[in-house]
Amino acid sequence: MNKAGVRWTAEQVLGLSPDAASSKAGSKLSAAGSWSEAGSGDEGAVWGLCQGSGSKPYRTVVDTMGPAYTCTCPSRKFPCKHALGLLLLWAADDGSVAASAEVPDWAGEWLGKRRKRVESKERPEAAAGEGPAKTADPEAARRRAERRSTRITAGATELEQRLTDLLRGGLATAEQSGYGLWEETAARMVDAQAPGLAGRVRELGAIPGSGPNWPVRLLEESALLHLLDQAWLGVDRLPEPLATTVRTRVGLPSSATGTPVRDHWLILAQYDTTDGKLLTRRAWLYGRDSGRTALVLAFGAAGRSPQLALPVGQTVDAEIVPHAGAGQLRADWAGQLGAPLPVDSPPPGGSVADAVEAYGRALRDDPWLDSWPVTLGDVIPVPRAGEGWQVADADGTSALPVTAAAAQRSGLWKLAALSGGGPVTVFGECGHRGFNPLAAWSPDAPGTVSLV
Repeated sequence: MNKAGVRWTAEQVLGLSPDAASSKAGSKLSAAGSWSEAGSGDEGAVWGLCQGSGSKPYRTVVDTMGPAYTCTCPSRKFPCKHALGLLLLWAADDGSVAASAEVPDWAGEWLGKRRKRVESKERPEAAAGEGPAKTADPEAARRRAERRSTRITAGATELEQRLTDLLRGGLATAEQSGYGLWEETAARMVDAQAPGLAGRVRELGAIPGSGPNWPVRLLEESALLHLLDQAWLGVDRLPEPLATTVRTRVGLPSSATGTPVRDHWLILAQYDTTDGKLLTRRAWLYGRDSGRTALVLAFGAAGRSPQLALPVGQTVDAEIVPHAGAGQLRADWAGQLGAPLPVDSPPPGGSVADAVEAYGRALRDDPWLDSWPVTLGDVIPVPRAGEGWQVADADGTSALPVTAAAAQRSGLWKLAALSGGGPVTVFGECGHRGFNPLAAWSPDAPGTVSLV
């Protein structure tokens, strides 16, 4: 066993995979015959050589304390299939990866540089010999911010006119005009440097003709967009936490400015979404000591997967730095400070009514919030006659419909199998579209079951 923590399970390793193709390819490379000089050290390092199509084998190293990965293969995915295959071989614990082995020079060089960088971040004074950091020109930054604010204001004003024309002409005209006009409006918001507004406009354009009661949904989303427009146009008069939220919602970047929080963080769930240009990785954490829930985001552009990948189902002694804003859960991952260990028990769960109430409270701080993280205790997944699935309190008092997207995932069947008709604990996102289950725990089975 690695002294830096227990070996991961195969499910936890595959939970780091950037996509299904990588999982499949990594699984094929999890046989001992694919590797040579495979070993693991006492400080959370795993390494090995994998023979590819070239004359030289690929050098693969994983630092499980990050986790972080390097490989000499040309893949732009993190982790690549070789890192996944090596970790799966290590997780099997069949002796193929020599424990407490001597680190070869080619692996030790990367590990040494990485850990030096980590130490420098934790203790800036340790970065001796480095020149002074360049300080940005505050006046130039202020002028850039003013120019962008002016452009966003012009975009919001134009969008208000577009919404006014929609209501004046009647919602039925939205289906007749097609998606092209909405895409043109979204492009105008991109030009105005307001990507948050552009994304909401595209969502509006997809509603007409999308199914029964689409005019109601269009009116609701138009009202929320109008509220965001008006909030931006009067942002200087808002309380600062709400003003920060409005700036974030229109697309201005937020920064981690809060006090760092060190805790034993349960890695509850991790999944990727993409808009075609940017891949976003979302990781949900729960602080065992603080009782705090946090969302860590990582991004990958131009076909690259995000470098941050956290092991689902483990508890990590680490620090995060919260972002500002009303009701904000987002935080930056500041670094791991201790060995990862298996999650010994799930977060405390509540009833369906508690979940709905928590989402309602969050909406008071952020009316544009799509969902809120909740843990449901003692719920049972049950099918709804002709209408998908729901999770219901074991006593039958209340139920939440499962979102249409979640109902199409294989994870829902994993949840049903884990439950077997009995109560389980489920973590997920509760919102106006329903409940999106992400992880589950059963009193009859150890460990975290990922549902994504």
